[in-house]
Amino acid sequence: MPRVAITVGDPAGIGPEIAAKAAADARVTAVCDPVLFAPPPDQTFRAGEVSAEAGRAAYDVIVRAVRAARAGEVDAIATAPISKLAFARAGLRWKGHTDLLAHLCDAAPVAMLFHAPTLIVVLATVHVPLADVPRLLTKSGLLDTILLTARSLPRFGFARPRLAVAGLNPHAGEDGVLGSEDESVIRPAIAEASRQGVQVSGPWPADTVFVRASRGEFDAVIACYHDQGLIPVKLLSFGQAVNVTIGLPIIRTSVDHGTAFDIAGKNLADPGSMIEAVRLAARLASATVEHSDRA
Repeated sequence: MPRVAITVGDPAGIGPEIAAKAAADARVTAVCDPVLFAPPPDQTFRAGEVSAEAGRAAYDVIVRAVRAARAGEVDAIATAPISKLAFARAGLRWKGHTDLLAHLCDAAPVAMLFHAPTLIVVLATVHVPLADVPRLLTKSGLLDTILLTARSLPRFGFARPRLAVAGLNPHAGEDGVLGSEDESVIRPAIAEASRQGVQVSGPWPADTVFVRASRGEFDAVIACYHDQGLIPVKLLSFGQAVNVTIGLPIIRTSVDHGTAFDIAGKNLADPGSMIEAVRLAARLASATVEHSDRA
């Protein structure tokens, strides 16, 4: 069976709890050999407290897990959540796992893919202020995301994936009446991807495209910004969705939630998403993933 590294994330959050629960769960041990990656036992942290020390410890664990994956000591990594604030207090410049992993693996482009039972969503921009999205959403960047998604989805059981791109503005801009980005940026990126052989369409109004995808019309939706893509995923499948970093030379999955400092140390955390993340990592390491009944 594949060996899957499970990192505990921020040691002051719920990460250590859900990582331990997942590693011991029969659904996990049936498909992989889980290996916990945690700070040294002599390091202690106050549950629920954001600190530079916890941020640095989380970073060190991720670095160790990536080195193990790149050396072939483990076949995949499943990560518990980290705190962006703790990273900042530790003086770390990365906003989350995705950009840190890209740095550690010297990989570009990379993207966040969310895999849920009836919906796959990929984000064109990630942890940036909403006001910055129109500037950061470029034709070349969006094209890279479309092409990366098309290359990645066969591993999930889609030999020739049908991709949809959500519009940035209401009604996908209504032919420029409600904003210019859909016509000036998104449509040209889609056209170029189509010329390169990708089955992609859009921009589609974001208030309906996720419904259409969840009903089987598309295999994945590329969202323009973080909450545009994650609201439908979490509404449909919170606790079952898995975050996958595509574009890396290693397999990395993660949970669909945060550190939950408010319940840390109380043995209340639901390990469901962590379990699904480890199971998906094992399946990606072993073979092609079958995505629900739509593959």
